[in-house]
Amino acid sequence: MSPELLTDLTIFLLSVLVGFEVISKVPATLHTPLMSAANAIHGVVLVGAMVIALSAQTPLGYALALLAAVFAAMNVVGGYVVTDRMLRMFRRPAERAATVDGARESRARPQSGDASPEEAGEGRS
Repeated sequence: MSPELLTDLTIFLLSVLVGFEVISKVPATLHTPLMSAANAIHGVVLVGAMVIALSAQTPLGYALALLAAVFAAMNVVGGYVVTDRMLRMFRRPAERAATVDGARESRARPQSGDASPEEAGEGRS
C-alpha cells in the first residue's frame, strides 16, 4: 500500500467519523433546515465528481467516478425533495390541500395520446 493511499484513506475515515459526530449532535428540529441550506454545497460535490471523472484513466477510475457522480446527484435531488416537503409544511392548510389536489389532478388527467374512458368504450352502459 502506497503512502499516498494510506494518507487518503486516513483522511476519509477521519472525515466520516467527524461528520457522523457533528450530524448526530444536531437536534431533529434543526436537521431539515440545515440540510436544505446545504444544497449548494452538494452541488459542489457533484462538480468535484465530474472533475474526478476527467482525471480517470483506468476502468476502476471510471467506475469510481460514475459512482461518485451518482451518489452526488442523489444527494442534490434528495436535498431539494426534502426542502420542498419542508416548505409545504409551513403553508396554510388550504394552500397545502390545493397543492396536493392539483398534483392529483395533473396525474389523473389523460395525456394527449391517451384515450378518455368514453373514447375507449368504458363510459358506455
